[in-house]
Amino acid sequence: MGRPAVNVELLGRHDSWSGVRAVVAGFGVSGFAAADNLNHLGAHVIALDESDAGDRAEKADLLRVLGADVRLGPGETATLPDDVDLVVTSPGWKPSAPLLVQARERGVPVWGEVELAWRLRDPNHHTPWLCVTGTNGKTTTVQMLDSILRAAGLRSIAVGNVGLPIVEAVMDPEPYDVFAVELSSFQLHYTYSMSAESAAVLNIAEDHLDWYDSMEDYAADKGRIYERVQRACVYNVADPETERLVREADVEEGARAIGFTLGMPSVGMLGVVEDLLADRAFIEQRDTSAAELCTLEDLASPAPHFVANALAAAALARAHGVSQAAVRDGLRAFRPDGHRIAVVGERDGVTWVDDSKATNPHAAQSSLQAYDPVVWVAGGLAKGARFDDLVQTVRGRLRGVVLLGQDRDVIAAALSRHAPDVPVIVVDGDETGGHERGSVMERVVGAAADLARPGDTVLLAPGCASMDMFANYAERGDAFADAVRRWL
Repeated sequence: MGRPAVNVELLGRHDSWSGVRAVVAGFGVSGFAAADNLNHLGAHVIALDESDAGDRAEKADLLRVLGADVRLGPGETATLPDDVDLVVTSPGWKPSAPLLVQARERGVPVWGEVELAWRLRDPNHHTPWLCVTGTNGKTTTVQMLDSILRAAGLRSIAVGNVGLPIVEAVMDPEPYDVFAVELSSFQLHYTYSMSAESAAVLNIAEDHLDWYDSMEDYAADKGRIYERVQRACVYNVADPETERLVREADVEEGARAIGFTLGMPSVGMLGVVEDLLADRAFIEQRDTSAAELCTLEDLASPAPHFVANALAAAALARAHGVSQAAVRDGLRAFRPDGHRIAVVGERDGVTWVDDSKATNPHAAQSSLQAYDPVVWVAGGLAKGARFDDLVQTVRGRLRGVVLLGQDRDVIAAALSRHAPDVPVIVVDGDETGGHERGSVMERVVGAAADLARPGDTVLLAPGCASMDMFANYAERGDAFADAVRRWL
């Protein structure tokens, strides 16, 4: 007969976790952070992962010295150990994973690292969480928000699905003033008690259908970010699904619904008035006027999706009480990470743009709508996504299309159905070696150059994940940029 289970629901930052047996499923960035901090709190930690790739082996050695039990290698995650009080899972783990199924069958709580972080907040210093999710634009919006908060003189940090694991930030002995939190649908799936000060869902589009049974399930996980919101639920006026999620959320009394739009803002919204980003939500005279936040020229890009991200970030910051001037200064200072609508170069009137971060059809469509005419470079791992709606929306902009990657035929079929007159060049090769990848991208760039005319933009916006040929979207973007620079 095993020992009595410990009720972890009652434990927080200043409680003793001695006697708690906690399994950490997955030993990546968030898994290591969870294991390290649980071990610090006195729990008996068993960390499991199928792989010791990257720096996992080195981190495992460190935690073993500190008393944790770390098991890495094939088969290590197949069986849940005995007498477990808590499982903390990495966000990429599907609920159908055998170890998580066994936990549910035994009645063992399954938390994500975000849930663990929420429960480990310092009760003596309530740092507000400003949270962002959405199919696309999360990282850019959170980084914009962090820039605005810092411009306001606050000790802010971008955490969650970007930057520092949130449990590390929460456990920092020097408290932060505010957290800018990026949350994926996977993270939200395993989050149950979080109560954000304000939260935004930027958009809902087809993605991760290799993880979810349906779009309804995917959207429902996104919508969890609005539960128990205290001040503002920020939604996208152009995406009715985000407003529906707000309407269905159980929020704290007094929380407001705040829309953002690329058009003229109504009362209670942020939007665009001529060339100004304007606030009609957080000013006293919002019934009759709007407050200027910044100009479009203050932003690093005038692309519509970039402007929308800026409005969402501004809405969250304004809900927190940040001034108009800080919004302007923070947005002026912000520059996006690489591989996000980054201009690589120009030759013979043709501009070459790297948006390798556009890893699903919705992101690719947003990027394509910023350029006209455009030679579109696309393909990779589609993850079950379809491209018919995208092609129907942008076909009038397309000078031509260059396709590569494992699921290039999926995009080719959509083009054949809805844009049969658009020239398409398919670059064969699913090579995974460095030299071969470069060779494929050289041919991609050559094909795009053949299609392009003066005034065109050649846009790498793949609409697909990169792991069929590249380690990640950054490596894919680097290969494209390198090939373009050699051609220039």
